[in-house]
Amino acid sequence: MSMPATSNDRAKVVSKLPGWLRQNLKIRTAQLGIEIQTAVEQGISMWCGLASGTATVDTAGAESFSTFLPPGQWEEFRSIAEDRRVSLIQGLAQSVQLWLDSNPAPDVERPAVTRRIVVCNQKGGVGKTAITAGMGEALSENPNQLYPVRVAKALATALRASESEDDAAGSDNDPLAVEKLPGLGMRVLLVDFDPQCHLTNQLGAAPLPMEGDSLTNHMAGDPRGDLKDLIVSIDDDHFGGRLHLLPACHDAFLLDVRLSAVRAREAALERALLPLEGDYDVIMVDCPPSLGLSMDAAAYYGRRREGEQPGQSGALIVVQAEDSSADAYDLLTNQIEDLRNDLGLDVGYLGIVVNLYDGRRGYIATSSLQGWIDIKDPRVVGLISDLKEQKEAVRMKQPLLSYAPASQQAVGMRALAREIS
Repeated sequence: MSMPATSNDRAKVVSKLPGWLRQNLKIRTAQLGIEIQTAVEQGISMWCGLASGTATVDTAGAESFSTFLPPGQWEEFRSIAEDRRVSLIQGLAQSVQLWLDSNPAPDVERPAVTRRIVVCNQKGGVGKTAITAGMGEALSENPNQLYPVRVAKALATALRASESEDDAAGSDNDPLAVEKLPGLGMRVLLVDFDPQCHLTNQLGAAPLPMEGDSLTNHMAGDPRGDLKDLIVSIDDDHFGGRLHLLPACHDAFLLDVRLSAVRAREAALERALLPLEGDYDVIMVDCPPSLGLSMDAAAYYGRRREGEQPGQSGALIVVQAEDSSADAYDLLTNQIEDLRNDLGLDVGYLGIVVNLYDGRRGYIATSSLQGWIDIKDPRVVGLISDLKEQKEAVRMKQPLLSYAPASQQAVGMRALAREIS
C-alpha cells in the first residue's frame, strides 16, 4: 500500500521483505554510504527496465518493510509486477537482490604503507593495554557486518557533557549518538612490548618462554628463529583471522641493557618488525611504562616514513583524568621531542585518549578532562568510560569487542579507531 507523500515529495510505501535480504541491504548501503530508500529506488527502476523478471527469491518469513520512493514509482512497479504475474513481495525482493548484485561490497581500503601505532605513556595503570587491544579489535572487525559506533560528531558533545555528572552517565547511552556501521576489516598485529605481558595474558595467550625466542632477542641481534613463528592468531570468529598477537616475554625486562650494546639501537624495533609489515595493514605496539631505550625504539618505529601521509603513524598517548597523568605526559612528550630534535625524526602524535573516565568522581575528573581538551595539539581523540565490561573481559581472557560488542566501551573503541583512521 502507499501512504501520503512527505514534505520532500516522496511517498512512503509499505510492503514485506525477508529478514536476511533486509539485513544485506542495510549492510551494503552502509558500506557504500547511501540511503536505503535510494538503493530500493534504483533497484525497482532497474527491475522495471528489464525485459522480464529475475530469478525467484525465497521470501519465506517476509516481514513488514517500509521506505520512501518518488511519486509514481510504486504504482509503475505494481503494474509491472502484475504483468509479470509475481506478487509485490516477490517483485520487491527481486528488485533489492538485483541492486545488491549490481552494487557489490567495496574492497577494504588498505594503506599504502603499513600503519604503526605506538600506544604509550610513562605512567602505568592508565589502561594502555586495554586501548591497544580494543582499538586493534575495532580495526579488524568484519566489513560485512554492522556494529554500533559512536559517531565522530558526537565526540565533542560527549566531551562537553562529561562535565556534568548526569550527562556523563547518559552521554554514551544516547541512541542519537550511535549508528550502525560496517567493520573496518583491517589486518592487525598487536605487539606486546611490555615485559609484564598484560596484553598477552588479557587476550588468553601464553607469554613466550624465557629459554626460547622472543622479540627481545631479535631486537638485540640474537634471533633464534623466524619472528613470524611466534605470532598467534586471536581465535575468535568475530575477527575472522585478521587479528594477530606477537606475545611478550619476561626477558623484555632486560631489553634496555641488551640494547645498550646494539648499534643504531633506536631502530632495533623497526629492524625486527619490518619483515612482518607486508602481512598487515596496522601494527599496534603496546609500550611498557618506561622512558628508557625501549621507548626510544618504539617512538622511532612510529615515525613518519618517506611517502607516508601525516596522521597515519605515530604516538597515541593514553591518560586518565587525574594529575599524575599530566606529569607523566610531560615526561613522555619531552622524550619524543628530544628524539625529534636529536635525530631529525618526524614523530607525530595521533592524539590523546582519556581512559577510565568517570564524571562521578567530581571536580578532579572533570577539571582534568578539561585540561586535556585544552591542549588542542595533540587533541583528545577518544573518551573511554570506566565500566565493568572491560574488567570482565580481562577476567575472562576474551577480547572486549566480542565479549561485550554493544557495550559503551566497545562503542567508544570503534569511534576511536575511526577517529584516527
